[in-house]
Amino acid sequence: MVILTLVLLLSLVPAGRVGAAYEQIVVKDGGVLAGVVKLAGAPPRLEPIHVNKNREVCGEAKESEALVAGADRGVRGSVILIEGVGRGKKPSGEVVVDNHQCRFVPHVAATMVGERTRVKNSDPILHNTHGFHAGAAGSAGKLTVFNLALPNAGQVIEITRKLVKPGPVRVLCDAHTHMFGWLYVHDSPYVAVTDERGAFRIDGVPPGRYRVTMWHEGFRPQGVDKDGRPLYDGVRTVTKEVTIAPNATATVEFELR
Repeated sequence: MVILTLVLLLSLVPAGRVGAAYEQIVVKDGGVLAGVVKLAGAPPRLEPIHVNKNREVCGEAKESEALVAGADRGVRGSVILIEGVGRGKKPSGEVVVDNHQCRFVPHVAATMVGERTRVKNSDPILHNTHGFHAGAAGSAGKLTVFNLALPNAGQVIEITRKLVKPGPVRVLCDAHTHMFGWLYVHDSPYVAVTDERGAFRIDGVPPGRYRVTMWHEGFRPQGVDKDGRPLYDGVRTVTKEVTIAPNATATVEFELR
């Protein structure tokens, strides 16, 4: 009787309200969201990160990529999310997180639940790529999303089926404490990562009014963890309401503080 009652209640909820999957459609008169993320004020000094092993391949230290801002203050590696799009364009294609020259390349990547996503090792040394659901203040939480040993150069492992929950995934290398990055999983393909100029562009957006969120990993130094990994002061998010008209481009600028 309880189960039957629950089924009847769920049948009264409008479609798309209870765990509905994203639906691909032909978007008519789609619009574009474009813009830039800029740093407010002077950037803090981020100390180079000491390399703990395999220095013959990795070098002695690596520059932190927690904040990369250009001369015009454009911020690379911010994630832009259009929220609440249940029906829209086809995903853009596969995403690869590459262990390349002892860094995660790109430092911040974005994908969609169900979109083909792979981890690669381009270095001639062992990397153990470990993804965690992000914890408080953007730290690595305790729940593992994927944990992959890649001992061989050129090795590639698919992780698409592991990415079932939208949100940020903290990516670490268990073998190299200087390596860290992010993989942001969204519930639709309407997501982008800012480029070297801090710019972004998302096309094929069904006309309408949306909440658009800028996400950044955080960048003010807060010491190191027990393994010597650098810690920063937590993620930043800014949300704005944006109207995207048919066959038009809406522009928005975010300020990172």
